Amino acid sequence: MVVTLPPDYRPSEDEEFMNALQQEYFRQKLLRWRGELLREAGVTLNSLSAGGISEPDLTDRASVETDRALELRTRDRARKLISKIDQALDRISNGAYGFCEETFEPIGLRRLEARPIATLSIEAQERHERMEKVHRDD
Repeated sequence: MVVTLPPDYRPSEDEEFMNALQQEYFRQKLLRWRGELLREAGVTLNSLSAGGISEPDLTDRASVETDRALELRTRDRARKLISKIDQALDRISNGAYGFCEETFEPIGLRRLEARPIATLSIEAQERHERMEKVHRDD
């Protein structure tokens, strides 16, 4: 089934949660985000493959190497984020998107707007973070 979003569509609490329009809205949002990350990765790849470091000054060379290392860490984070976006897209296709993995309750539109890859409700996320803190402090 093909769903066409009105250009000014925004999910609303007045609608049935995760109806076809909401699913399509978040699918498009995730695809745009994924596309931006892939474009940025392409720019990074082009700049890194442009050649070796040709700075004669050791300080300049160290600065360039530090910048490259930072860019590679950023790209690694983006790679992990793309994986989470792909998982969210899979959840949309199988009907699980928008529902907490622990409680199976709706995550909430505001949380999904802010973090479309969210898999836990705010309450479940807070419980998870408290448990991490308790175990980390041991």
